[in-house]
Amino acid sequence: MPSLLGPRKTVDEAIATTDEEGFKLKRDLSAFDVLVLGIGVIIGAGIFVVTGQEAANTAGPGVAISFVLAGVVCALAALCYAELAAMVPVAGSAYTYSYATVGQLIAFVIGWDLFLEFTIGASAVAVGFAGYLNSLLDQLFGVTLPESITSPPGDGGTVNVFAILLVLVVGMLLVRGVRVTAKANIAMVVLIIAVLLTVIVVGGTQVDTGNWSPFAPFGFGGIEAAAAVVFFAYIGFDIVATTAEETRSPQRDLPIGILGSLAVVTVLYVLVSLVITGMVPYRELGTEAPVADVFTKLDFDWVAAFVYAGALVATANTVLILMLGQSRVTFAMCRDALLPRGLATTHPRHGTPHRITYIVMVVVALLAGFVPLSTLVNLVSIGTLFAFALVAVAVLYLRRTDPGRERTFRTPAAMVVAPLAILGTIYLASKLDGGTWVRFLVWMAIGLLIYVVYSRRASVVGQRRAASGG
Repeated sequence: MPSLLGPRKTVDEAIATTDEEGFKLKRDLSAFDVLVLGIGVIIGAGIFVVTGQEAANTAGPGVAISFVLAGVVCALAALCYAELAAMVPVAGSAYTYSYATVGQLIAFVIGWDLFLEFTIGASAVAVGFAGYLNSLLDQLFGVTLPESITSPPGDGGTVNVFAILLVLVVGMLLVRGVRVTAKANIAMVVLIIAVLLTVIVVGGTQVDTGNWSPFAPFGFGGIEAAAAVVFFAYIGFDIVATTAEETRSPQRDLPIGILGSLAVVTVLYVLVSLVITGMVPYRELGTEAPVADVFTKLDFDWVAAFVYAGALVATANTVLILMLGQSRVTFAMCRDALLPRGLATTHPRHGTPHRITYIVMVVVALLAGFVPLSTLVNLVSIGTLFAFALVAVAVLYLRRTDPGRERTFRTPAAMVVAPLAILGTIYLASKLDGGTWVRFLVWMAIGLLIYVVYSRRASVVGQRRAASGG
């Protein structure tokens, strides 16, 4: 088995790599920064778009239960993430945890999967940003931008110019440093939460409980199917774990950030979904900007404008943090030489993986500019679910193979929580369509080819084991 899965990097080796000169990241984040970072990346296009569309087409008002189901699966996975993030405070998140447990091959697979999740996620949200910008200009100023510059070829346009511009701005901000990124994130999160609280408070006064009947017009099967899709709105809390090397006290701060952000966001999601399905019949929510549109229908134009602005900020912020996570996972893989190691050098002044960030910026910009949103979203969900399952496996494995290691945070009832997390991710993934599974498996096949041809031979750990005769 070890020969099939490749060499395993021990926890001590994983931690030791963080001190290698030329490959070190700068520790600048506090517990509050990490918490706000988690909230900022989770609240994005999902709550402003997916909520209404799934209510209209799949779950009705029962979409609130869909959020609870997806949140429970996320909570189980988050408990596992919190233990490993505190135990192995190294950039790379699930990739690093897999390397320290089941071996190099699975680590590469999960890293390749995270590459898919974060890159496609950032691209999808950038497309959502461009859509909200177009709607906001139309709503406030009566200006409708030409489709040729606001949609990719598959959606009737030529190129999504504004999605590309957003990605380029975000990429340059990330190169400047994680502290600059954290300050920008705090300002944006304050505005986003203010928008959602406005939706809840003002919208709550307009709720007609008759709109909640029937609560589950498509049955429980519709609620289950919607849970797999609204899961997209939760994606991001795992990115907190990718900042482990840039957090001042990771053993304490990472569990706070992961679990705290998930709790705050779940409450907001459930309340928002109940309010908007109570304001108008659920069938009227299948628009491109459903949360804003319900207020326009009820003549609360000022709230609609505030929601449009909040959605713009939320989507921009999500792109920012998804690209942050992507660059850190790729940095960890390059530092281990599973991808070209020369890319992992850090900026001499800003202490950021600038070369990787530029590459990520270009890839995300191309996808956001030329690929339709519908092709992107489900791939993000399946990639995330796969990563969650591997993290739960890693917790079980390390509890058995390294029981004596200090754990500043321990997953409660790990022998129950971790298996439930695995089953929950399988359950949600089974609700995704066959086309999504095919595209995911093709992506994984490409990754395995790269591993066999290049990564297996170039890996630092593999060469070290070969040199020592291990």
